[in-house]
Amino acid sequence: MKIGLEIHVQLPTRSKMFCSCPTTEAIAPNTHVCPTCLGMPGSRPVMNRKALEYGIMLAKMLNCEIADTTWFSRKTYFYPDMCKSVQITQYDHPVGVGGTYEIGNGKQVRITRIQLEEDPGKTKRVGEQSSLVDYNRSGIPLAEIVTEPDLSTPAEAREFLGKLIADIRHTLDLSDDGERSIRCDCNISVGKERCEVKNVTGLRNVERALTFEMVRQTKVLKAGGKVERETRRFEEERGVTISVRKKEFEADYGYIDEPDLGIFRTEGMQSSVRIKESPQNTISRLSREYGLDDKVSRQIVSTSMGLAHLFEILAKETDIGTAVSWISGAISANWKAFELSSSNTDGIIDIVKRFSKNEINDVECSLELKAYMTGVDIENVKGATEDLDSLINKYIEENPNIIEEVKKNDKALNRIIGYVMKETGGKYPSAEIVSSTKRILESKI
Repeated sequence: MKIGLEIHVQLPTRSKMFCSCPTTEAIAPNTHVCPTCLGMPGSRPVMNRKALEYGIMLAKMLNCEIADTTWFSRKTYFYPDMCKSVQITQYDHPVGVGGTYEIGNGKQVRITRIQLEEDPGKTKRVGEQSSLVDYNRSGIPLAEIVTEPDLSTPAEAREFLGKLIADIRHTLDLSDDGERSIRCDCNISVGKERCEVKNVTGLRNVERALTFEMVRQTKVLKAGGKVERETRRFEEERGVTISVRKKEFEADYGYIDEPDLGIFRTEGMQSSVRIKESPQNTISRLSREYGLDDKVSRQIVSTSMGLAHLFEILAKETDIGTAVSWISGAISANWKAFELSSSNTDGIIDIVKRFSKNEINDVECSLELKAYMTGVDIENVKGATEDLDSLINKYIEENPNIIEEVKKNDKALNRIIGYVMKETGGKYPSAEIVSSTKRILESKI
């Protein structure tokens, strides 16, 4: 089985790809439109420079070869959600080609190309015989990331897409709803011929759509049938894919160069565009430079890139072992509250440095960190922590074998954590219970 993805990312520009219409959410249909994005006679597109910058950023993130010159084409478009009958896209000279993306365990997914294009509008069915079209979305900048068919299972495709979305969101500073502004066309072949499932949103839906197609195509082939090359859509409610049309071939699109835009030379932009280290690269680097287990690195980065940055500071100011212990423990447990408070990390660093110099013990350090990071009075923190610690100690005293079990298998911790969560009824965050349980067990082992 082979799976390849085409990921469409809405770029966070303030205006559309080729006109000045806003990309913000519109109150009513067909209000953020103009003659250019509607393709009226006499209108001409003007390139949004920021969209080209974002395209180069993604190409750099995915280790693509970036051409010194790039240009656009007109693609024949057969559907009413693009009312000018063509879509301005890139064809033979995209912004980037030949990249790679590592998803872990040495597995790499090849990136065929990254191209820029304009988004079509939205079509809404009204009854059986008619549809309405909203062109507010028409012309919003898209970057399309096309992979080679290097993915082997629906679960692997979901894992790859989840990591890629996290990196895209970080690189482009997309908001937390970035997954919904990222749509995916899923290409899957169990035998020789492939089918494409269009416009799937959400990681879970990508896996569900691919799983359904895998089973459907397998059944067709086992029955002696032939899988037709076609485009299908995914119905979320029923969890099935439905045939929409026969799949077009490249020749059907009738590409021609876009005469109104000309050629764009990107050498200067390439050198000026800088990108932040992606979460996946940070995970790999933390494991490589600090000798961390991959699971620990992933946990730190998935909590927050800010937490990963703090870890590196603490590792330099104290030592790696101390930094890992407190970052994975009390600091991680209280990180959400700390981010909301917008406090300075200098206070956290000072507290951990005092611990490393033996000026305070581990209990005092944990109390001070929680008080500083949450803004709660330290006496109140102390009282709550003592209650939590006594509950954990009570379980250990009543179940002394748990210490040996934890030595053999870390998963035995879940028995204590589950007991405490049940007894406290959600009074303490799960991260704090985990942190306190580990601290107490480490003192007893």
